[in-house]
Amino acid sequence: MTGTWQFWAGLSAVFAALTAIFAKVGVENVGSDFATFIRTIVILIAFTGILWGLGEFQPLSSVSSKTWLFLVLSGLATGASWLCYFRALKLGNAAQVAPVDKLSVVLVAIFGALLLGEKLAPVNWLGIALVGAGAILVAI
Repeated sequence: MTGTWQFWAGLSAVFAALTAIFAKVGVENVGSDFATFIRTIVILIAFTGILWGLGEFQPLSSVSSKTWLFLVLSGLATGASWLCYFRALKLGNAAQVAPVDKLSVVLVAIFGALLLGEKLAPVNWLGIALVGAGAILVAI
């Protein structure tokens, strides 16, 4: 079961939910940007430990320039997302902020189709539309 994408995606959803709850409490008495900074340090330390413990460090020279480019862009997008997410949590309710953040599911489907040529069946697009509608309904 741990070898399936569904298992790991499910865990990702659980941890994302906990992230929203923990972050909402965490930003209560500190600036949202500083909270994001602390979170980033924790992630850096945790991943360093995981890579070290699993022996999965790779030589930086083994990473192609294309991979570097897209991982740097991904990192910048992640940072921007976190800054916006923590700012939204500081200003709004976690139960409303998190679903709007999850509109990323809708955007990933659209971007995947437009930029990566991914194909989704009509039933998949219906699901994406329902996710979008649900997020909007929770937010209002």
